[in-house]
Amino acid sequence: MELGLVGVNHNNSPIEVRERLNFTESKKIEATDLLLDRGLEEVIVLSTCNRSEIYFVCEDVEETSETVKDFFSTYFHQEDCRNFLFEKKETDVIRHLYQVCLGMDSAVIGEDQILGQVKDAMMNAMELRSSKKILNRLFQEAVTTAKRIKSETQISQNPLSLSYIGVKRLKEEVKDFTQAKVLLIGLGKMGLLALKHLEAEGVRDITLCNRNYAKTLELQSQYAFCKAERYQRLAELIPEATIIICATSSPHTILSARALAERKSPLHLLDLALPRDIDESVGTLEDVFLYNIDSLKSESDENIRRRKEVLEKHRGTIEEAIAEFESWRAKTLTDPVIRSLNERCSQIKQDTLSYIYRKVPLEHRHKKVIEKMLESALKRMIREPIRNLKQMEEEEEAQRYMDMLSSLFELR
Repeated sequence: MELGLVGVNHNNSPIEVRERLNFTESKKIEATDLLLDRGLEEVIVLSTCNRSEIYFVCEDVEETSETVKDFFSTYFHQEDCRNFLFEKKETDVIRHLYQVCLGMDSAVIGEDQILGQVKDAMMNAMELRSSKKILNRLFQEAVTTAKRIKSETQISQNPLSLSYIGVKRLKEEVKDFTQAKVLLIGLGKMGLLALKHLEAEGVRDITLCNRNYAKTLELQSQYAFCKAERYQRLAELIPEATIIICATSSPHTILSARALAERKSPLHLLDLALPRDIDESVGTLEDVFLYNIDSLKSESDENIRRRKEVLEKHRGTIEEAIAEFESWRAKTLTDPVIRSLNERCSQIKQDTLSYIYRKVPLEHRHKKVIEKMLESALKRMIREPIRNLKQMEEEEEAQRYMDMLSSLFELR
């Protein structure tokens, strides 16, 4: 079995491409089923504001990568998306996932949110039974290694996020920032992070607006300086705000230029959603300043320097973890042959017992004794070949012996 990866991320595609190729929760389930139907052995879909990546296990990674690229085109009805898709194979897939978990491949160096998103992707795949031995092991090892490295670095104690950078940008651009009237729309992970950063900066005039009003009230009880409002009053709340932060999971924009027509003062907007919550035409309005995920990347020069620094410092740890995984995976190459050998022995056992029982009348206890003796004898016959096969370190040599066993025993 071979490892493959096809996807888009913030390194090779603009936000308008990523939002067109974004998987909602329901689309992740549907896409996983469709990909399994196309013959992939294992599948995990990782989709965030910065990436939509499909990790897979297959027999022929070259051929299957083309299948997954075709899937992206047809599923999202985006024929030109192939221009933005990247692919990785084998060890490059492993290295990429480790860097993703560490936040080394994020728009914001060392951000912690991606680690939770990787874990969620793995858990979703396990629930769907689309990830098995190889991808489960890979994702678990990558998450564990990332946690260990993060705990040893300063970057772990001082996590950054797009929410953090966005709030910092607003602080720089908005006069009397702490006195601003903030309307926060959407209270998911990004919205909550933004709220915490606003609190840390001393902003106290914050209106919370979310489709789930119960959640809005719950947050108001935790942040007494906030005011909870129903989502249905959104149009009335917009004109009063001097800062609007959007972080919903809406599949379409929720703010347009028309919605801002009644504003009473200069307005700063921060769009942390993907797909975007705010129509890009809003940014052309007079006295309106719009920042989105991609525009915040201009803050990342220092992050790039720190990324290289941290990555170099822990390159040995990462490569060691990759080597350990590769060593483990090499041993799993023998699994199909070993499984087939065991299945052949089981079939021989059943055929032999059926023949004996037809020819010789036996009591139940005698049957049990014969079954155990026959099973033990068959296992003893294949025990040494299996042990020797597992201990072979050279993949080519192991493959030759597996082919020989398959041919001699006519294994599947």
